Amino acid sequence: MHIETYISDLLYRYDCVIIPEFGAFLTNRVSAKIDADTNAFFPPKKVLSFNEQLQSNDGLLANYISEVEKIPYEVAAQKLSKHVKSIKSYLVQGETLTFHNIGDLVLNSEGKIVFDPSFHVNYLTDAFGLSQFNSTSITREVYKEEVEAIEKVIPIAVTPETRKARPYLRYAAVALIALTAGSFAISNYYMKDVEAHNQLAQEQANEQLDHKVQEATFVIDNPLPSVTLNVAKQSGNYHIVAGAFRVEANSDKKVEQLQNLGYNARKIGVNKYGLHEVVYSSYNNRLEALQMLQKIKSEHSQDAWLLVKQLD
Repeated sequence: MHIETYISDLLYRYDCVIIPEFGAFLTNRVSAKIDADTNAFFPPKKVLSFNEQLQSNDGLLANYISEVEKIPYEVAAQKLSKHVKSIKSYLVQGETLTFHNIGDLVLNSEGKIVFDPSFHVNYLTDAFGLSQFNSTSITREVYKEEVEAIEKVIPIAVTPETRKARPYLRYAAVALIALTAGSFAISNYYMKDVEAHNQLAQEQANEQLDHKVQEATFVIDNPLPSVTLNVAKQSGNYHIVAGAFRVEANSDKKVEQLQNLGYNARKIGVNKYGLHEVVYSSYNNRLEALQMLQKIKSEHSQDAWLLVKQLD
């Protein structure tokens, strides 16, 4: 079972992939950066980490294995559990587990899992096609310092030049001011004329509209009473599954039982095995779905699991 392949596929789409009863691989987005010492440019990427505390089954990995291998979810969960026991035994024996394109896992002296991430693959889809590259250093000449050095050695004296009278410039300036004032007056008059025209057109349009409204007559013999319906439409791709039934009548009964308990239960259709799926509720946010899944497992049923599926 090539579990690292499935985990690698999911890391492109999700920030957290949990291996039930083992731990979770997490991703953290890092912005692009430049190494000033080596002139190396690094594109934005997802940095991998491992959290041994996150072991609760959210159904993501098992559901993906079920879809890829075309097997029931329960069978996929059993295979995953068996594989987890196998990799745990390897770690206890002191061996290093290598997850291709993800990283290495090993137990330290305190019995804790230490993760050494791999940097061969960038799981950030926004940075697809971007790679690290080095640039040659750019040498810039500083002319200001050279000029200051020359001025200290050879002082530069500035001799004021006698200004000659140019009377024709005075007349040109007066003419320019007169032309500017005239253009402003003409522009102002034109704008006022346009505004007056627009105001008149608006008043005529309002009069025509009032006339049309006065001509219209609405006769309602039997007015219908207004009815207000409050319908809570569920949406989202994260569904907490309560069960799947071969007989649809059993699924209807399950929905009614869960609704009586206060859940927003509903049927989400027939899966690829011909079973009618019933969910406690659906969510847009994966974190909210996981929190509710934990609550349902502790208060109602340990068999509940999270289905990630986009409904038509």
